[in-house]
Amino acid sequence: MKTSPELDPLAPRPNLDFTKGVRGKHLERVREGTNLVLIAPDLVEAFPDSESVNAALRSLESVAERTVNGRQ
Repeated sequence: MKTSPELDPLAPRPNLDFTKGVRGKHLERVREGTNLVLIAPDLVEAFPDSESVNAALRSLESVAERTVNGRQ
């Protein structure tokens, strides 16, 4: 049985033709399933991952709800 040689995934592929490709064809569908935000560089140390961002936003939401409902 013949085995095919391993292909380098980063090697150029001369047989791929993108001349009829449409830029951004699936962009809206991807955006619907993704909620990506960029954190300002000065806040990256305080919020290094999504868990810390979510915790801070949940705390802020809780304070906002108490303020709106008259409970401070």
